[in-house]
Amino acid sequence: MRYISRTIFILLVAVVSICPFATAQTSTAGTQAKALPAGPSIPAAADRPTPGSGYLIGPGDVVAVHVWHEPEISGKVPVRTDGKISLPLVGELQAAGLTPESLQISIRKKLYDYIKNPEVAVVVEEMNSRQFNVMGEVQKPGNFPLLRPTRVLDALALAGGFRDFAKVTKIYILRRAPQGSTVTLHFNYKRVVKGKDGDDNVELLPGDTIVVP
Repeated sequence: MRYISRTIFILLVAVVSICPFATAQTSTAGTQAKALPAGPSIPAAADRPTPGSGYLIGPGDVVAVHVWHEPEISGKVPVRTDGKISLPLVGELQAAGLTPESLQISIRKKLYDYIKNPEVAVVVEEMNSRQFNVMGEVQKPGNFPLLRPTRVLDALALAGGFRDFAKVTKIYILRRAPQGSTVTLHFNYKRVVKGKDGDDNVELLPGDTIVVP
């Protein structure tokens, strides 16, 4: 019975944590991008992505740690810029670069000295380390989670399509280079949707900003 109860606890934690994302998916599903007079409309926006089992935690993320029958240890914890989190009894622990499942194992090992057979569940509550931005003449500018391969056209669809006076031939992507400089990538929407300049429809990287003048 004790094993079953612990299993139910972990399942309930997962269901409760996924609910906000399910709500977001329902609100965005079926959103249609605005059609442009001079060309075809942008494809319908994809459902809001959710973190899969391979998601790697990064600085700026917020993780929820749930320890069975130990509420004083459980709670939401931010991942610091050095990639670590701090927990009672556990102390500082590396989180960045780990999956939620791997972090669960690390926390459980640390707790063995204090708790008999600790049961731990870790869920990513806020995914702030992997995002891209869309700015300018789009319907829904803002930050978007980058949890699966996303190209420029996908990102424009997620942003709701263009406003009436968007300069769709002069879109550009700002990307931070490893050495700290900023690279500008140009994107001509009209040419790409006609099958030209397909290489410009690049896959986005965390931190990319798409600007629609």
